[in-house]
Amino acid sequence: MASSSDETTPRKISAAVGRGLRLRCPKCGEGKAFRAFLKVNNHCPACGEALYHHRADDAPPYVVITIVGHILVGLVLVIEKNYPLDLYLQAAIWLPLTAALCLLLLPPVKGALIGLQWALKMHGFDPNSPEALEPAPELKPVAGT
Repeated sequence: MASSSDETTPRKISAAVGRGLRLRCPKCGEGKAFRAFLKVNNHCPACGEALYHHRADDAPPYVVITIVGHILVGLVLVIEKNYPLDLYLQAAIWLPLTAALCLLLLPPVKGALIGLQWALKMHGFDPNSPEALEPAPELKPVAGT
C-alpha cells in the first residue's frame, strides 16, 4: 500500500522510462515488469506495485516501426549508393534484419511506455483514480513457463 507521501511525490519520468527500457518495474527498478516476452506482470515481484493498469496496446509497435524504419532506410540508402546489390540479396539482408530489430526493440519500448504511463499517473497508476480500485485480472498460464 502506498503511503500518502508516495501519492503526492512527483515521479521522475526519466527514471521510470529508463527502468522500463531495462524491462524492470517503473517504481523500484528491481522487479521484472514482464513475465513473458510481452506479458506484463500484474504486480511487481519486488515492491508489489500494480502494473496491470498499463494501456500500452498499439503504441509500442508504432514506436518500434518508426525507430526501425529510420535505422533501416538510412542503411539501405548507404548500401545502395556504395554497394549496389541484387534484389534477392537485398531481400535476404533487409527482411531478416527488419524482423530481428522489431523483435529486439518491442519489449524495451513497451516497458518504456509503461514507465511513462506510471510516471504520469495515467490509467490507474494514480492511487486516487477510480481505475486504481479495479481488481487485477486473473493471470492466464503462459506456454512454456
